[in-house]
Amino acid sequence: MEENWTAFVGESMIASGSLAEVLTVLKGRFDRGDPALVTVFEDQSGKEFDFDLRGTLKQVLERALPARLPQQGPGRPKLGVVSREVSLLPRHWRWLEQQPNGASAALRRLVEQEKRRQPAEQRARQAVEAVGRFLTAMAGNLPGYEEATRALWAGQRGRFDDLIRAWPRDIRAHAQRLLEDAGGRLCESNTPAA
Repeated sequence: MEENWTAFVGESMIASGSLAEVLTVLKGRFDRGDPALVTVFEDQSGKEFDFDLRGTLKQVLERALPARLPQQGPGRPKLGVVSREVSLLPRHWRWLEQQPNGASAALRRLVEQEKRRQPAEQRARQAVEAVGRFLTAMAGNLPGYEEATRALWAGQRGRFDDLIRAWPRDIRAHAQRLLEDAGGRLCESNTPAA
């Protein structure tokens, strides 16, 4: 899944797309001297990010894009393989050492199997977490925020939609889009009948 980013000024969404697309819009505003405070979110996680917009667009992109990649170290960087530290108990290491193709291959296989096991439920959980982070940053002072987040975490999609209906259009639409990106499975079983 390709990362999508969204930028807001106040309650209004000003850009959404790849990081390069969003940064291009932000750089244009910065170069025009627009003093408005911009909030940028990575949509899959709902986390906020700040970017240094000084210099040329190329410099901005070079600073921002590599920063999103894991630190390069031992491993096979040309293949996108980056070494990271994993803490396991001795019995786990013994089991890994007995696996065909080595410990790294066994760990990769286990991760891929787990990713395939419950992808819809995992996407739904990640979407709820992302929406929760987004709402904390953008809607924490809006009327009904607490009730809406309770409905979100309780899986009550219909109630959630009702509670955010009066919120600013872009904030409401973005929260709903993040939930829909979870494949439409979020909250289906707990949504009250209309």
